[in-house]
Amino acid sequence: MALETYRKKRDFSATPEPEGRAGKTGGRSFVIQKHDATRLHYDFRLEMDGVLKSWAVTKGPSLDPSEKRLAVHVEDHPLDYGDFEGTIPKGQYGGGTVIVWDRGTWSPIGDAEKAYAKGHMEFELHGEKLSGRWHLVRMRGKSGEKRDNWLLIKGDDDQARTEGDILEERPESVKTGRQIAEVAEGVEKPARKPATRKADARKPAPRKDAPRKDAPRKAAAKDAGTPAVKGAKRGALPDFVPPMLATLVSSAPSGKEWLHEIKFDGYRLQARVEDGAVRLLTRSGLDWSERFGDGVLKALAALPVKTALIDGELVVEAGSGASDFSALQADLSEGRSDRFVFYAFDLMHLDGMDLRGAALAERKALLQPLLAEAPDTLRYSDHFAESGDMVLQHACQLSLEGIVSKLADSPYRAGRGKAWVKSKCSARQEFVIGGYVPSMVSPKLIGSLVLGVHQGGTLRHVGRVGTGFSAAVAADLFRRLEPMTRKTSPFDGKLTATEARQVRYVEPELVAEVEFRAWTADGHLRHAAFRGLREDKPAAEIVREEPKAGAKPAAPPRRTVRLTHPDRIYWPDAGVTKEGLADYYAEVWRHIAPHVVGRPLALLRCPGGIDGQRFFQKHAWKGLNPRIVQVRDPKDKAGEPLIAIEDLDGLMGLVQAAALEIHPWGSTLASWEKPDQIVMDLDPGEGVPWTRVIEAALEIRQRLKDAGLASFVKTSGGKGLHVVAPLKPQATWPTVKSFTKALADSMAKDDPDRYVATVAKSKRQGKILIDYLRNQRGATAVAAYSTRARPGAPVSTPLDWDELGPDIGPAHFTVANLPARLAALTDNPWGGFRAAAVPLPTRKR
Repeated sequence: MALETYRKKRDFSATPEPEGRAGKTGGRSFVIQKHDATRLHYDFRLEMDGVLKSWAVTKGPSLDPSEKRLAVHVEDHPLDYGDFEGTIPKGQYGGGTVIVWDRGTWSPIGDAEKAYAKGHMEFELHGEKLSGRWHLVRMRGKSGEKRDNWLLIKGDDDQARTEGDILEERPESVKTGRQIAEVAEGVEKPARKPATRKADARKPAPRKDAPRKDAPRKAAAKDAGTPAVKGAKRGALPDFVPPMLATLVSSAPSGKEWLHEIKFDGYRLQARVEDGAVRLLTRSGLDWSERFGDGVLKALAALPVKTALIDGELVVEAGSGASDFSALQADLSEGRSDRFVFYAFDLMHLDGMDLRGAALAERKALLQPLLAEAPDTLRYSDHFAESGDMVLQHACQLSLEGIVSKLADSPYRAGRGKAWVKSKCSARQEFVIGGYVPSMVSPKLIGSLVLGVHQGGTLRHVGRVGTGFSAAVAADLFRRLEPMTRKTSPFDGKLTATEARQVRYVEPELVAEVEFRAWTADGHLRHAAFRGLREDKPAAEIVREEPKAGAKPAAPPRRTVRLTHPDRIYWPDAGVTKEGLADYYAEVWRHIAPHVVGRPLALLRCPGGIDGQRFFQKHAWKGLNPRIVQVRDPKDKAGEPLIAIEDLDGLMGLVQAAALEIHPWGSTLASWEKPDQIVMDLDPGEGVPWTRVIEAALEIRQRLKDAGLASFVKTSGGKGLHVVAPLKPQATWPTVKSFTKALADSMAKDDPDRYVATVAKSKRQGKILIDYLRNQRGATAVAAYSTRARPGAPVSTPLDWDELGPDIGPAHFTVANLPARLAALTDNPWGGFRAAAVPLPTRKR
């Protein structure tokens, strides 16, 4: 548009607006003017080709990337319009009051002119109120529509946020400080100088809740620096220190020179403390102080220091007690901050002393006492001096991510080296998102992400990830990726027809963290699960991460059953899809098979996932997958057939049928009337602590031992524990039921304040139900390694008796973390289960 259109719409003898003329090209100013005309709106203007390209944003800009604000393209304005603030008389075009709401410069990402012509501009703003990455995307016009409609969308970067409204928080003019009403009433205020900004400035405005710089500090604060430490030197507090990074290795190192720490699953952050003012910086130096609420910031501000630079990780610990990156992402998207914990593991500066030249052991010795009286939101990351292999094995058995091993005498050196190494319990790294496939369930969700890594200056395709997305995350990813679509593939080399099917390619800018079992021979991911977006890591740095050595895990058996709607989400909170459940069962097949093959089965089916309709099913149904076996009950040959499975594909048939819980009989098809195991289900009532449940399991173990029976324990995946005793199939169902009832009754009689053997809920308050009713014909109990239709996708998991303790709760193990535990185990906790079977002892009279 030329300025002629602008001039034709205005009578400059009546309006104070500048008549203006086109200026020199090459400038990159921007301005946003708040305009109270017939309807309040915000005029967004970018300097291009000597004029201000202009859009009327009806609701104003939003810092929430999920908000798409309508921006109607209007006529070009002259450059000097960017300084206009005043009232356009009523009756004139655009009559109403105007203030300069924001101003600054903008930087195009790519060729601005081509992007403008194409209808998708991406750029960065450097304003007094707005900054970071933004998009302007032209909408497809409807037939007969005259308006040129675009969308203004905030890019998902460190300046984005979902809480609060910048329009309400900052209503004033950046030129004069006045608000719309003051300008309309003619209130005069002196013009303000624009805020000085640097493109890479990281220091935010002081927080309202930050302690004043002259506030008294704790007595422990030092005025004269830290105690003498070899390698430390006096120096000013740095603005930012590039972090020290760990190199991936296949096995943990051993030796007294190494310290081993738990590897956290969160955001690596640097806490910069200066006279009570706190900043949290990402590994690339971005200021994320405002993203995590006040709890961690206040705890850091209250430390007994004047200046400090602390290296650590901010995490959310889920129900299992382990840090969980997916839970952290969910809390951030929901605006929840009550579960954030900052684990501090290194100290680079303290009260005027630069500690980077000191040994790690010395730095940690200074760090630990600083946190001694800190609230629980701020914790010291302790270390272990034992063998690295032993520490890693224990971490993996608890389904943690892995460990980081550090040389005790190492100084702090930025970048990746060999003084810090990491050993992981499962394969996990970041990948670049180069495309997506829409969900088959909903057109507004992503079904899978197409991934790549940089290699030799190009992006190499490594496969897809199609599980691990909650419904909310799948919708959010769709909103983020849709404006980034492109016609051509960003990957080097042509994808096969199968690989390219239904793929929508996107600009390769977002980074996903993915957990997977292994690399295939052709360099693709096997059994991948999405864990979250990594906004703290640039896409250009993502390469394939491999340890130097190590045996590859054995490939799980192949399944041949075709899954329809594989991206259907069964566990919305955990993001486990039908395909994710199938992958899980393929991984654990050799463990679960002895407990589900060749037995009558009952199923809890949830076709719409755990939040939808559910029903318990014992009999075959119409359309049953042919790999599921139909069997006849010998005592009910004329009745409806029951169901059983014989192999992995039978289990896949159950997955296709949305069987989220598998409950086998306690007897096999070969011996219907003689059970081969006892199950004692410990179901705690309200208010019963976990330690009491453990004590009950140990007591049952002792009573079974006294009767001559071996026993094994597993989590229920719900609230309690199951104690299971293998039997030689000789006793009949009535005999087994009588034995288990007597055991439960005796415990309830001996300690009535703790135990109850009746199912009535009125009698279970504060007590543990010893449920023996699983041990009768036709009754079932959830199988070992079966999933449960409960939040988090928990799994009923066999344990060694020595593992019982506060670290492992009833729902500790899940679809997401159990395969890593199984891979780390050197001994199967239930490895001798069948060998331990003996006949049911005859009761003494």
